[in-house]
Parts: sequence; C-alpha cells; structure tokens
Amino acid sequence: MPRSGEEARRRLQQAALDLYRERGFDRTTTAEIAARAGVTERTFFRHFPDKREVLFGGEADLRAALTQAVADAPDGLPPLDVLLRAFRGAARILEDNRPFSEPRLAVIAATPALRERELAKHASLTAALGEALRQRGVDARRADLAAQTGWATFQHAAEAWIEDPSRSLDTHLSEAFADLRALSAEAGR
Repeated sequence: MPRSGEEARRRLQQAALDLYRERGFDRTTTAEIAARAGVTERTFFRHFPDKREVLFGGEADLRAALTQAVADAPDGLPPLDVLLRAFRGAARILEDNRPFSEPRLAVIAATPALRERELAKHASLTAALGEALRQRGVDARRADLAAQTGWATFQHAAEAWIEDPSRSLDTHLSEAFADLRALSAEAGR
C-alpha cells in the first residue's frame, strides 16, 4: 500500500494510464484503477472526483505556476515575451514528467470525452493567463488575444516535442514563438 497521499495519487495516475491504454478509457472503472494501484476505491475518490480527472490532476499546479510566472516577469516585457517566459518554466515540469505525458496525450487523442475535457481545461488556463496579463496592465482585448495565441503556440511546441524528443521542449518553444513572430510580421506587410 502507498505510504503517503502523494504516492497513492501517483500510483493511481499510473494505474489509470496503464488501464486506459490496455482497455480503453470507457471500459475502465474506478474500482479497477484503485485495485491496480493497490488502494481502495474510496482512496481513489479522495484524490480525484472522477476517472477523467486522473489525467488532468496537474492542471491546478500548472495554472498556478503559469500565472505566477506571468506576475513575476520583469516590467516592460511585451505580452508574448511574458508568456514565453512562463511557458519555459512549465516546460521543465512537462519534461520531468515525459514518461507520463506522452502516453497520456495518446489516450486523450483516442477518447472523445477526454478531448472535450482537455479543451475545457485549456480554455480555463487561457482565461487565467489572460487575467494574469490584465493584472500586469495589458488591455483586455490584447491580453485575451495574447493568451489564446500564446497557449496555441505552447501546444504546438509541446506536440512537436512529443514527435521529436531529440530536442528540448524549450527549443521547440523558441522555434514556435519565432514562427509566430514571423507570421505576425508577414501579416503586417
């Protein structure tokens, strides 16, 4: 049995991911996840409200890290540079968690209910980033556009990193944001 709450949580996440890959999300129950993790179903529900959230359990930590990084960025940086700095901090979290992240994305891609949940989580993160930019004095329209564009660019870089792990996520982020700037410059011509 897991000795700590964090260990139980981690084991539940890994058990769920393994079962989702073996059987599919829809054919896996919370009882089976708990049994595979060596805990009770009651313990499962102490950590997660439902079986979808097992794959999205780090969202609150990611949101907190990103919004704090936006708040802590040096004054005078343009919004996209603020976001790039924040995403670079988040990149370290994803890189440390790659053995879970990569198969997690495959399970989500194969499951409509999980894709829907992921879109809702992304919308929530984007709104939080927009609010963090507004707190820095960026006007609402530009803050929301920067947050949406920045998040899409971050997602693009993360997908490229999953496909090409020979280069760091930071490298993929730098390239994606450079491409975004190039596209923006071309639009102004």
